[in-house]
Amino acid sequence: MENVAKKTLDTAPTQDVRGKRHIINSLISGAIAGAVAKTVVAPLDRTKIIFQVSSRGFSAKEVVKLIYQTYRMDGFFSLWRGNSATMVRVVPYAALQFCSHEQYKQILGSYCGTHGRPLPPLPRLLAGSMAGITATTLTYPLDLVRARMAVTPKEMYSNILHVFIRITRDEGIKTLYSGFTPTILGVIPYAGLSFFTYETLKKLHAELTERAYPYPHERLLFGACAGLIGQSASYPLDVVRRRMQTAGVQCRKYTSILETMRQIIVEEGGIGGLYKGLSMNWIKGPIAVGTSFTTFDLMQILLRKIQDYSTLQR
Repeated sequence: MENVAKKTLDTAPTQDVRGKRHIINSLISGAIAGAVAKTVVAPLDRTKIIFQVSSRGFSAKEVVKLIYQTYRMDGFFSLWRGNSATMVRVVPYAALQFCSHEQYKQILGSYCGTHGRPLPPLPRLLAGSMAGITATTLTYPLDLVRARMAVTPKEMYSNILHVFIRITRDEGIKTLYSGFTPTILGVIPYAGLSFFTYETLKKLHAELTERAYPYPHERLLFGACAGLIGQSASYPLDVVRRRMQTAGVQCRKYTSILETMRQIIVEEGGIGGLYKGLSMNWIKGPIAVGTSFTTFDLMQILLRKIQDYSTLQR
């Protein structure tokens, strides 16, 4: 019995080891979640960006027409143009966002005295917003590169490195953070409301069904609701940031967020220009966010099971 007890104590992970494993699991799960979600919606995402940065009229017919024209002129895989840059950005972004969200939940949980239980509403909202700010700040230049590749012909930029070189040489290194302010202002409600909605729906589900873990299709539905609410709240700032990010290749100059908004409203017949493409986001956003949250949760469960199995085998 003593030997068994000693073996159990030796193999049981310490609090420090469990903390490190949790961080690594969150990073891996977040990276995979972001990659899967963005690849699924990449053609719609590219099409949305093209509409956001141009004065072209938006409608379902125009969306289908643009996708078909892109396919006819450049081939099927051109619909995923810029997705390599998206992967370079979204893998670290999603990894950092999900991982930092888990850490902020623990920090705020300790402060609020919840200790593993769901956070109160305000800290829940704050954890999501802080996670979005952290990930955006650290990966923003990659988002700008992705936007440039999405709206330019393939002859202009040959690869991701070429985009960085040309921007820093022709427009200055500060351009890599062009549009950063509206991005941060947009990510606060977007990330905050997305994580808040998803975590709240999971909490309500557990209370109503007495099941700790929702089924995958339920997670997809919760994530879809989170994406719909988060993206609708922050969409005008998303349009502004895309305009500012791509100003260098559109022969435009935007001096501030308010000036960019004013120009869009004046040139595109009213405030509706700030919401151009939103209906596409109501399709793309819920799919992407639902896929992302579901993949993250399922990967977390899978990695925990693998680690538990490995511990038992020792």
